[in-house]
Amino acid sequence: MAETEIEKLPFEQALAELEDIVKALERGDVPLEKSIALYERGDALKKHCDALLKAAEARVEKITTDASGKPTGTVPLDPA
Repeated sequence: MAETEIEKLPFEQALAELEDIVKALERGDVPLEKSIALYERGDALKKHCDALLKAAEARVEKITTDASGKPTGTVPLDPA
């Protein structure tokens, strides 16, 4: 799968593939050339997952409430 195809993957699928790559590399039974290719793909998947998480964080909002606890609206979530 090319890097442009990685960009089309939903977060869950990209993360699952990344986890599979990590497991394969940790086993240590993958030939060197394939290990390098897996590492490069894993790096691209990690970057994709990071970008998707940052985009999701930017969209998350915190619900505001009044003194009685009733929702009054939303404000951007402060990540700090």
